[in-house]
Amino acid sequence: MIFLLYNPFYYTKFAYVNKPLNKKFINIYDYYHKQKQKENVRNEGKGSSFGKFVIDLGKKSAKIGRKRMLLQYKTVYQGGEGEITEKKSKFIATVRPVKTEEEALAFLEEMKKKYWDARHNCYVYSIGKNREYTRCSDDGEPSGTAGRPMLDVILGEDIYDVAVVVTRYFGGVLLGTGGLVRAYSKAVQEGLGNSTVIEKKYGYSLSVTTDYTGIGKLQYIAGERGLPILDSEYTDKVVLHLMVPSEEREAVEKEIIEGLNGRVKIQKEKELYFASIEGEVKLFES
Repeated sequence: MIFLLYNPFYYTKFAYVNKPLNKKFINIYDYYHKQKQKENVRNEGKGSSFGKFVIDLGKKSAKIGRKRMLLQYKTVYQGGEGEITEKKSKFIATVRPVKTEEEALAFLEEMKKKYWDARHNCYVYSIGKNREYTRCSDDGEPSGTAGRPMLDVILGEDIYDVAVVVTRYFGGVLLGTGGLVRAYSKAVQEGLGNSTVIEKKYGYSLSVTTDYTGIGKLQYIAGERGLPILDSEYTDKVVLHLMVPSEEREAVEKEIIEGLNGRVKIQKEKELYFASIEGEVKLFES
């Protein structure tokens, strides 16, 4: 059974798919927004596997071709694990970066096998620049006490492309609704705290060619603006390969041309995401 809802104000379609043993929401985006850079996505679930939640996409974004690209966003580079104890119940949060829903579901099955003797393996994942695949589960806990609080942490931290499983070993003492909410939220925070979370920025790799008299000025501009120098070539000319955030490209090119009195050639090489990880610049395909 499929129900389609269309909200013309948000230019957003939703499909609720109800199949045996498989209930999920799929957001089908028909994105077009000329001035605003904000969307609201509302999904409403049934049963203990879903709570009601609102996803607010207030991130700075741009349309690149036919795709909507976040100009910057946070994601998990390397997953981790956190553990807390509340009234003898042990909560183990495992965090994993994921790119597809299939990866998230495979991760969930992996955790269920690893912690086969646990009472609950609650989970949440949010995947895609528009959070197209976002799901949470209470896995038998009272409705709204596990999956939704876990999702709230992910949305509150504004992290994309991530899956988290919180495993609970019951300690014999009931925590109550408020206690469960606090415990699952705290466990996710602990797991994220032990993970490597990075901020990816969308930008351009620029090849900047000049003569030796202009290299000092070019390096100064790059340093003042905090532009990563990916590589350099020294022959009869000097070529620096710079990584420039997309929103700064026009201003950077103008400053370089004026600063070097036009004795420069600038070429765009690639469009991609980049992030600084432990002082080193890493590049990611968009």
